[in-house]
This record gives sequence, C-alpha cells and structure tokens, in this order.
Amino acid sequence: MKFFVENWVLILVAFVSGGMLVWPLVRKGGAGGSVPTAEAVRLINREKGVLVDVSEPNEYAGGHAAGARNVPLGQLEGSKDLPSNKALPLLVMCPTGARASRAAATLRKAGYERAVVVAGGTAAWRDAQLPVERAAEAAQVGDKSSGKASDKTAEKAAEKSA
Repeated sequence: MKFFVENWVLILVAFVSGGMLVWPLVRKGGAGGSVPTAEAVRLINREKGVLVDVSEPNEYAGGHAAGARNVPLGQLEGSKDLPSNKALPLLVMCPTGARASRAAATLRKAGYERAVVVAGGTAAWRDAQLPVERAAEAAQVGDKSSGKASDKTAEKAAEKSA
C-alpha cells in the first residue's frame, strides 16, 4: 500500500498513457478504422483490394477514384456489385468519408472483415493526386472498348457542362 501512496503520480501517468493508446481502437470500432490513401493504394496493388464508392450516383458521376465501384449506401446490403470473396480488403469511400464509416461498419457486419474507410474520402484521393475519373470519362473508355457510342451518357455529360 505504501508503494501506491508514494507513487500515485506514476500510476496515474501509466493509466492515462494506456488510455490514450486504447482510445483510437474504441473510437473507431476496433479492427476496422481508416487507412490513408497511400495504404489504400498498397492494399489495391498488393492484396487485390476493391475500391467501393458509397456516394449517390450523381456524386459518383461528378468524380470518383479510378476503378471504384459505385454502390450507394442505401443499396449496400445484398448488392451484386460487391466481391463474392469476403476475405479481400474493401476500401470504402465517399466524397468526405462521413458515409463511408457507416458503410464499412455495415460491410463488416455482413462478413467483410477487412472493410476499411479511405481517410478523407474522394477529397483526400484528389489531394494525393491519385487518378480520378468522371462518369462521362468512364463511359467513353467503355464506349471505345465496345465500339458503341452511348447517347444517354453523352447527353448527360452535355447537360452537366452546360
């Protein structure tokens, strides 16, 4: 007992520092959390990570990370656009990252244990100067590969630019 009385300051410092180490895990819900854009790129390149953009279709059309799949937050459960292999890392993003954290939690409950949020969302992706495409650009790439012109996509792009 004498030890605790004489060293109460050290014991307090130990508890506070331990709490500071545990706090990020408690705040972010455990193993999930978020990853910076550099880590997201590493997961995509080395572990076949899949980018999932949970933005609404109009936000997605305005600009998204190249190669991202658009699965709006409201349509996330039971979506056929999600990979069937639940062991792959899922990198969830939206314009700012706010919706992505809810989506990642939903995906983890659905069995995608490696679902993580890309910190900062599409804005951070752009700031890191990583490839961003617009829906019209993505459609043009698809049109070139199929040899067909998409009239509806061209009309929508013209309306947005006007």
